[in-house]
Amino acid sequence: MKVAIALGFVLGLIFPSVTAASEPTAVPLHDTPRPLSQISFTNERGDMLTLDRWRGKIVLLNVWATWCGPCREEMPTLDRLQETLGGEHFDVVALSIDRAGAGVVRRFFDEIGITHLDIFIDETMKASRDLKILGLPGTLLIGPNRQELGRLIGPAEWDTPAMIALFKAVIAKYTEKEPNQ
Repeated sequence: MKVAIALGFVLGLIFPSVTAASEPTAVPLHDTPRPLSQISFTNERGDMLTLDRWRGKIVLLNVWATWCGPCREEMPTLDRLQETLGGEHFDVVALSIDRAGAGVVRRFFDEIGITHLDIFIDETMKASRDLKILGLPGTLLIGPNRQELGRLIGPAEWDTPAMIALFKAVIAKYTEKEPNQ
């Protein structure tokens, strides 16, 4: 009996529950903001962009792919987060690394009803390599001066009350303005 309990404890440490591991309640924030590589990527029309487009805003940059199951599952929560907080002080930037380009992302967005997120593509995966995204989905919380405030590798439910409260607190701290209600 003691062996079974000990084995269960060890297995619990090695293989934590999927639910606990897949539903973080916050983005782990760094003690101090970190420098961020300058990256470029394209929008749905093929225009080259950098994160400077969002200077002055808090950005939740989510690196994902249509072939990534957890990425697909969390996309509706990112869309709802953009609907809730997106605007003057905050934006969700969903950056696809699909090599097939914007068409495959547009079809996926249309299929599941994504209406509040724009399409951004990193077909070469250079941006994700420069950002050292080591798994998908990979999400960075970026401050208004293009510094990395936090990072989460793995899926999350982005539109929970706890997540929204975290983002509102970050917006208030770094923009000194009240976020959208």
